[in-house]
Amino acid sequence: MSASPAQKSRTRAPALGLTVLGSTGSIGQQTLEVVHHLKHRYKIVALTAGRNLEKLAEQANALRPELVVVSAEADAKTLRAQIPAETKIAHGLEGVLAAVSLASVHTVMAAMVGAAGLLPTLFALKSGKRVALANKEALVMAGALVTQAAKESGQPLLPVDSEHSAIWQCTGGKSEPKTIRRIWLTATGGPFRGKKVADLAGVTVAQALNHPVWKMGKKISVDSATLMNKGLEVIEAKWLFEVPVDRIEVLIHPQGTVHSMVEFVDGSVLAQLGTPDMRLPIHVALTYPDRVDSTATRLTPMDLTALTFERPDPETFRCLPLAVRAGRESGSAPAILNGANEAAVSLFLAGKLSFLEIPKLIDDVLSRHKRHNSPTLEEILEADRWAREETYAAASAKAADSAVESA
Repeated sequence: MSASPAQKSRTRAPALGLTVLGSTGSIGQQTLEVVHHLKHRYKIVALTAGRNLEKLAEQANALRPELVVVSAEADAKTLRAQIPAETKIAHGLEGVLAAVSLASVHTVMAAMVGAAGLLPTLFALKSGKRVALANKEALVMAGALVTQAAKESGQPLLPVDSEHSAIWQCTGGKSEPKTIRRIWLTATGGPFRGKKVADLAGVTVAQALNHPVWKMGKKISVDSATLMNKGLEVIEAKWLFEVPVDRIEVLIHPQGTVHSMVEFVDGSVLAQLGTPDMRLPIHVALTYPDRVDSTATRLTPMDLTALTFERPDPETFRCLPLAVRAGRESGSAPAILNGANEAAVSLFLAGKLSFLEIPKLIDDVLSRHKRHNSPTLEEILEADRWAREETYAAASAKAADSAVESA
């Protein structure tokens, strides 16, 4: 005799505690949408954000977490009057680390953007938490340290990037590198697919942010326009699936339907397909190893009228081969690459650097770095700091030279 709905409700397992790092960003907000659908599985315990206090206050009032964390102490004081009295407030890195290590937290959604996600991700793993990883920079900068921490924690490191989620699903959630001949990472090509270097000389910020398929934050949108995002994903895949960079290739797939493919040693090729909806990989990560109903947009065979693939142009999109080079060199090189890229992108967004100067600055900084083969965490953080300072200094020097020439 089957259990009645009332009996099933009484025997349902308690909801798992979830911390969302970067809750006001694109992935963070979509995570909260997914959790609303999975409210019997998860309860929001902590939210962290940067400076979007209005959105964070809205989330805190709706979800009533134990803790919210902001960047600055002044923002914490401002937020206090806007959220429930029982919700605690913290700020800075110390607050973020508290949010991932609370006893009531089972899973951490690492959706912070950039290098800021490295320490919280490591701390969450070392605290024995399951991590759903949307912050690719953690693996790019410190892949050896992050994957080792995941192994020691006994918890799976669950990829949230749509491409790595696709590979994860194709491999059945197992890391068996000997069975993989090649990984095909797909990319839509961004807003400048098919363009040549001469076409990109006057690219504006608005044009770079105008992605034809995905709606993302500013930093990742620029990375997608330069194809740096795909290069970072190559490094990320190397660590997640223990496959050398030379067995990972990028394909431009403008339809954005095939999220990645895996070619196995026996000749079989498995692909994961879906609509370009980030709620699906978020849902897959949060429900692993189960398959349960989601709210993601559905794909039907009638949507597959055309699937085309082409190779990227490394001469026009120089950030991609730069990232592959750093991934091949390994050691501290990826941390240098990432730090220089984050600095260069911030300069571009501020109107202080042209689009085509982004890879030039990164290449210069990467070429001058003295690489550590097996860097410690401290050496990785120092490499990141050095790369940013060098990038800002090089941009300032170039601007000063230009001003002298035009005087």
